[in-house]
Amino acid sequence: MQYDDVILGRRSIRGYKPDPVPRELIEEIIGLAMRAPSSMNTQPWNFYVITGEPLEKIRSGNTERMLAGVPQSREFRTGEAFAGQHRDRQIGVAKQLFSAMKIERDDKDARQDWVMRGFRQFDAPVCVIITYDRVLDGSDDTPFDCGAVATALVNAAWSRGLGTVINSQGIMQSPVVREHAGIAEDQVIMKSIALGWPDESFPANSVISTRKPIEEASVFVGFDS
Repeated sequence: MQYDDVILGRRSIRGYKPDPVPRELIEEIIGLAMRAPSSMNTQPWNFYVITGEPLEKIRSGNTERMLAGVPQSREFRTGEAFAGQHRDRQIGVAKQLFSAMKIERDDKDARQDWVMRGFRQFDAPVCVIITYDRVLDGSDDTPFDCGAVATALVNAAWSRGLGTVINSQGIMQSPVVREHAGIAEDQVIMKSIALGWPDESFPANSVISTRKPIEEASVFVGFDS
């Protein structure tokens, strides 16, 4: 693919084929992602790539704890709930997804099942957990750099025909993730990325989220009008 094809074509994938993804291909994608820039080349990121039985244990553990009402224990701060235009955009994409999946507003069971898909890493065959070195905890550059490598990873995966979705639900029960992924104590869990071959028959995979216009997002200073 050309660069523009990757950037303009990529979308979040929430339904996957069960087919395994070769380790060699994942290593190739991670290698490309690690070309992302980082503050003074600190490269604070690490990747825990999980599949098979360990991933199934994480899925079931996350699900059991969430349904039992165990409070979430995400390690990276969540901040305040979205409000204003940010909340509007969140609701907007949710409406797109529910419409695609034909989930009615009053269908509580279907809505809960949709939410639980996130805690199951969307049933993808692979989950990539991005962590950062705990010694850098508190640095604002570090999560910025992890965001850069996550973006590079999802784009690299798309260029190889794989789908992804970045999510926080998959790591909200951090003790489960730590136990079954064997995450070292010197690491802070940042994000999870579901990865696999897109199931083109899954309705939500056709959803393309909107972007605000350039003139709303950008301020140009010193240019000729």
